[in-house]
Amino acid sequence: MTPDRVLHLGSDPGCNTRPGRVITGMSAVLLPFAVDGSVAWDDLAAGVDRTAAAGLVPAVNMDTGYGPTLDAATRSRVLAATTEALAGREPVPGWAFVAGAHVDGDGPFDADGYRRAAAEVEAAGGVAILFPSAGLAAVPEPEVAAAHAAVAGAVERLLGFELGRQFHPHGRIWSADTYRAVLDVPGVVGAKHSSLHRAPEWERLALRDAHRPDFLVLTGNDLAIDMVRWGSDYLLGLSTMAPDAFARRDALWAAGDPAVHELDDALQALGAFTFREPVPAYRHDAAIVWRRRGWAPTSEVAPGSPRRPDGEEAVLATLLDRLDDVMADVGQAGGS
Repeated sequence: MTPDRVLHLGSDPGCNTRPGRVITGMSAVLLPFAVDGSVAWDDLAAGVDRTAAAGLVPAVNMDTGYGPTLDAATRSRVLAATTEALAGREPVPGWAFVAGAHVDGDGPFDADGYRRAAAEVEAAGGVAILFPSAGLAAVPEPEVAAAHAAVAGAVERLLGFELGRQFHPHGRIWSADTYRAVLDVPGVVGAKHSSLHRAPEWERLALRDAHRPDFLVLTGNDLAIDMVRWGSDYLLGLSTMAPDAFARRDALWAAGDPAVHELDDALQALGAFTFREPVPAYRHDAAIVWRRRGWAPTSEVAPGSPRRPDGEEAVLATLLDRLDDVMADVGQAGGS
């Protein structure tokens, strides 16, 4: 470890957590499959409803929902199903849902394509998040903020997306200078950070606090879901397995209730297991959880998506039992 890195970590915020902060929670919604391999549309709608009913903002056409591999018609149908399931509700004031804005193919950066995709999300009632593509990945680092500005002009609000390559082959984690430049793009109101490392997210929080305090730093770190204690909000895939528990965790933190620690630990145990390598196989874990909970008819994944080995469900059952026990204890203790 370099001396600079030691200094950075040692100077970070171990004592700078923010007790009592109200957390904005966003949860990617799994795309479930029927026995015949088709999308289980009613179960998708129920997942959107379940997420919103818990008080989390549903996020669709994300990696958890196989957004990068769906065709445009299916993505559009997901948007329609989401709008219908929400029926005008906003689980968080000003936020009905979030959806991935995608551009397919291996061509250069397609600003017009992204503008159309973002506008479609906005027309359906949601806020678009700019999903990685080959073209966006090829944009030189000094031009990333301008590329986002070119898309943001087509919609009222837009979210950026830093995504590690363990999730997506065209993912990119921005430099600190690029992040600082994105903060100056008025239409970009937040960005999801999915490096799975704490230090760069702490760095982003410091930049946000210094230059644009209303900007949403949305942690995508399923291996450190407690990043919300330092001022991040979240857009996670893990939460599709337990939206009610995440919402309860958030409420406990806002209330200053010490029960938050045990619940956070139970959720993190689930995250540490399901987000192990290969990371994209977490979707199979999510599908197993949905089927076990009675939320989906199968635990199937999209064609080509990695699967977990035999015996996975037995471990998940143990982790879910622990989570259910903690949730029951929190309820009996009267945690708010």
